[in-house]
Amino acid sequence: MYVGIDVGTSMVKAAAFDDTGRELAVSSRPVDLTLHGGFVEQDMDEVYGAVVAVLDEVTGRVRGPVELAGLTGQGDGVWLVDGEGRPVRAAASWMDGRAHELVDRWLADGTFETVFRRTGSAMFPGCPGPLLAWLDSNEPKALDAAKAALYCKDMVFQRLTGAGPATDVSDASMPFLDPRTRTYDNLVVELLGLTHRRGLLAPVSDPVATAEARGEGLPSGTRIANGPYDLPACALGAGVTAPGDGLLIVGTCLASLVATTELDLSGEPAGLYISTDRPGHWLRAMPAMVGTAALDWVLSTTGVRHEEVDGLLAQTPPGANGVRVLPYFAPSGERAPFVEPRLRAELTGVSLESTRGDLVRATCEGIGYAARHCLEAAGLDGNLAVCGGGTRSPAWMRLLADVLGRPLRVVEGEVGARGAVLAAAERYGVPLDARAWTRPTEVVEPDPARAAYYTKGYEEHLVRLAQARARART
Repeated sequence: MYVGIDVGTSMVKAAAFDDTGRELAVSSRPVDLTLHGGFVEQDMDEVYGAVVAVLDEVTGRVRGPVELAGLTGQGDGVWLVDGEGRPVRAAASWMDGRAHELVDRWLADGTFETVFRRTGSAMFPGCPGPLLAWLDSNEPKALDAAKAALYCKDMVFQRLTGAGPATDVSDASMPFLDPRTRTYDNLVVELLGLTHRRGLLAPVSDPVATAEARGEGLPSGTRIANGPYDLPACALGAGVTAPGDGLLIVGTCLASLVATTELDLSGEPAGLYISTDRPGHWLRAMPAMVGTAALDWVLSTTGVRHEEVDGLLAQTPPGANGVRVLPYFAPSGERAPFVEPRLRAELTGVSLESTRGDLVRATCEGIGYAARHCLEAAGLDGNLAVCGGGTRSPAWMRLLADVLGRPLRVVEGEVGARGAVLAAAERYGVPLDARAWTRPTEVVEPDPARAAYYTKGYEEHLVRLAQARARART
């Protein structure tokens, strides 16, 4: 049995696979987020306890030895730990907004762009640079007490194995890692005012660190690998490794990833380049804030249940009878494929004759246009895989194929955990058939007539978006 561990933001999962990639069992446990005044935090002990619990459950349900385990999890944020990997304070989540004034200042004074030109990382409030700078100004004693500022999976790895603090090139990519040398860029550390905190940055293990489990959740001696984090792990689990191929993760947020061997740090600063285990290979990532959270808001506001969505999409024509939605509902604005902290959602073309179906379809179309924008900015010119919670709606997948104008390789199941196992197998030299492990569940083809209609609709979307961005700046 091969075990993948995916430590998500709101759900911790463990999945067991056989050597062909077939899922044998999955266990999950929710974890809490604490939200107050723009702060979004998590209890590290609760997160680690959930990891141990799901591992106990999944290994108890499937008989046989654990050949190896792969670990992935949410990226960004700051997880301050002592020398044993124990929390110094609550973890600051990637969703945290406390450092937004710092990012605004860096946008205004050119620091933001300088960092992007050096590392390919467009900072946002919940990434480690702004969060560490905020903590240095407001909670210096927490930093004084910490041994390392880790990422989520790194904390779990240290406690499962007893290994020293370490991260990998994927998590380190935002915002300090030089993607060419695969080491920290000390000038970026200096630009963010963190030179005196440089020792908190975890050593980068390249390739990913390995160790043996100490017996909590996994049998003692189980081989485990630390990384990559969830976005590149999903790319591996969906078979996205060839340059030009892409992945769209349709979750709470949209994440668009395109594999590339070219590093282009020109153009509008947005997204990031995620370094992978293969030097010279990156994922051009556009992790947008827009996603299923936008649809969830519309559903709750209109009283539509999730199980009604497919029927409403089938009943409402393309174009939603003139209703249009710019789906930028996040309070922090948008971060990909552009950075616009004050951008907000807009609904137009609504009248007393508009139906719930019109609003739902217009929202799904708007999210599809946003995805197309991200994928184009990331350089997609090959095959496209799709995973995430949104794939559970067949009608939405057909709509997405039409809006994007290309076939969708739908990959279901625990894609991140699957990718973590494949990364671990590569690290340990265990031969697994990656093609079999990443075979799509189905391929959804676009309808040519609807795809042509949506190509024109996408051009109109870009015009409305440009106008909305101009208003957001006034």
